[in-house]
Amino acid sequence: MCTFALYLKFRNMKRAIISVSNKEGVVPFAQELIKLGYEIISTGGTRKALDAAGVPTIGISDVTGFPEIMDGRVKTLHPKVHGGLLSVRTNPEHVKEMETNGIAPIDMVVVNLYPFKQTIEKEGTTFEDAIENIDIGGPSMLRSAAKNHAFVTVVVDNADYATVLDELKAHGDTTLETRRRLAAKVFRHTAAYDTYISTYLTEKTGEEYPENLTLTFTKKQSLRYGENPHQDAAFYAGKKQGFSMAWAEQLHGKELSYNNIQDADAALQILREFDGPTMVAVKHKNPCGVGLGATALEAWTRAYEADSVSIFGGIVASNREIDLPTAEAMKPVFLEIILAPSFTKEAFDHLSTKKNIRLMTFSTDKSNADERMYVSVAGGLLCQSLDRKRFEDYELNVVTEKAPTAEEMENLKLAMTICKHVRSNAITVACNGCIAGVGAGQMNRVGAAHIALEEAKAKGLTANLCLASDAFFPFDDVVKMAKEYGVTAIIQPGGSVRDEDSIKACNEFGIAMVFTGVRHFKH
Repeated sequence: MCTFALYLKFRNMKRAIISVSNKEGVVPFAQELIKLGYEIISTGGTRKALDAAGVPTIGISDVTGFPEIMDGRVKTLHPKVHGGLLSVRTNPEHVKEMETNGIAPIDMVVVNLYPFKQTIEKEGTTFEDAIENIDIGGPSMLRSAAKNHAFVTVVVDNADYATVLDELKAHGDTTLETRRRLAAKVFRHTAAYDTYISTYLTEKTGEEYPENLTLTFTKKQSLRYGENPHQDAAFYAGKKQGFSMAWAEQLHGKELSYNNIQDADAALQILREFDGPTMVAVKHKNPCGVGLGATALEAWTRAYEADSVSIFGGIVASNREIDLPTAEAMKPVFLEIILAPSFTKEAFDHLSTKKNIRLMTFSTDKSNADERMYVSVAGGLLCQSLDRKRFEDYELNVVTEKAPTAEEMENLKLAMTICKHVRSNAITVACNGCIAGVGAGQMNRVGAAHIALEEAKAKGLTANLCLASDAFFPFDDVVKMAKEYGVTAIIQPGGSVRDEDSIKACNEFGIAMVFTGVRHFKH
């Protein structure tokens, strides 16, 4: 038989390999393939499910002539499988070799992989369990089929079953355009799969900054636009964790924007610092109001009063459930998003009468949080450990004659905790358990201090203020300014060659100063 005739014969022998861990929709899909003239080759649990549904199947061992061995670890890694997938059907030499070696073509591969990601996310998973859920044969078949997509249809996602069936019914085959799109999806899928494995093993070996860094994220949603209307954007989620916008659930309101997500993430990362009832308001990724209290309502009141102007159009996050009294206090204020662990039914009903406000819930679980952050630069990526230093971690050193009172120390703690999350150069001012002023992102520290202190003054706060700085004072100019605005205690890292100038000025003005020894730049 000539090679072209053999090729035509092969094309009339349609065969599909189906082996899936996610069996949703696979039975009706296989039934339709049978109607369209396909033979189904299958393995393991998939074959059992198809046989139970009355779908005729061929075992993989019947194709290879070799038994499944080593607890199923070796079953599809065989020339009669990969030869059937990789052969170029229009290449006479390939067709001749297929005939010589008794290899029949395989026209379709429907495979999704052992659930490695789901396995390692389970509590109590052992290293041995994780290793056993590394798929070898599945990715090999997918890659072979995807490489040879000129002739082979490859399906890794059950969402594509309908498209494949529609094209088979309409044209007798899938289009090259569809096969190419499905092949691209396969390589994205296997790349993500390998990334989960390499990340898991790298973490187990303790390598912090390996020679190659591969990250994977799953698309959560398309966005209407990016930072500005002329920029397009999408939102992707990484691993599941608490205090995460990627895993927050939207209960009500219009679609999130790129800037909403950025601001809400900033709010949650600030909120993560606190254990007691806390409200954090954010505008343009900087805190514009933070309040602590005995209840959510008290925390909201303090956060709102901290800056009732900037909070307009802001995003608010609470680490306590929103009840009806708190909802009633929040409703008159224009807010883009309210994030909380939960809402009482009465609070949700009250707030959801505002059509556009986004009401969202998030997990407060801190056990699975990322410990690395990534920032893109043109042509590259910066990676660093997260700034997890908390006030309790500082080795505080009172460097002035006057020590802070207990109340001042609480306000210094609040001011420095928030200062850590403000764009540098950063100054924050606290008073009476709330943030009274924020100076963010200035090119010099005096400018940041002036903004923060003027904010406090505008609220009528001109005494008993506590000031925090994200980095040391190179001169005593901030101390001199602080005195004019009623600051009584200052906290800063220290470490300047001119620290004594600032200490001397504090002693002269009766201001307490505390060094932390920890800088908190945020760019």
